[in-house]
Amino acid sequence: MARQERAMRTRRVILGAAAEMFNELGYDATTIGGLIERVQLTRGGLYFHFSSKEELARAVLDEAVTREGLVPQAFKLQEWVDLALLLAHRLPVEPVLSASIRLSVDPRARSLFGTRWPDWIELGDNLLREAKDRGELLPHVDPAETARLFVGAWTGVQLVTDALPNGTLSEEISNLIALILPSLVPAGVLAKLDFSPYRAERLLAAARGPECS
Repeated sequence: MARQERAMRTRRVILGAAAEMFNELGYDATTIGGLIERVQLTRGGLYFHFSSKEELARAVLDEAVTREGLVPQAFKLQEWVDLALLLAHRLPVEPVLSASIRLSVDPRARSLFGTRWPDWIELGDNLLREAKDRGELLPHVDPAETARLFVGAWTGVQLVTDALPNGTLSEEISNLIALILPSLVPAGVLAKLDFSPYRAERLLAAARGPECS
């Protein structure tokens, strides 16, 4: 068990370092040689966990769609909001998540590996469909269309905030949600939703327990 735990920790270190390099340099400029130097491993030690740069990129993208911190709520629409806020809170401090965005907008990487945007759209669509079935959305709202447009809007806000910071990503995504919700939900539901930029931090603290304090 101790050996397995060490191997898992080493794998996480390698993946985190590769993600940092994808963020800093882009996919093409990231090299196995540079990664070995950064993590201070032998080539054989790295190849034990990842056989190539391509495998590292795929591993980053495999972790892009995450529900950590998401818990059942009285309103399914609150869960949809929480999903967007949780990602906004985590992405700036978790290189693997931010690298998944960088790889998705990199034409070369996207041509090789695709993106996880379809998975995010499907996840949002499922939550919005449940919300509509419960009467939490206005009758004209199409869950699939809304999910797709929101993923595009979320990604655009992230890219602009990264390039032209005018507040935290959590604040900007909270503002985006506040802007679009009135066109999606009845006033009675809207009044009961929490889209504060600080909500995700509270959700994660509750989910992770005392060790995150």
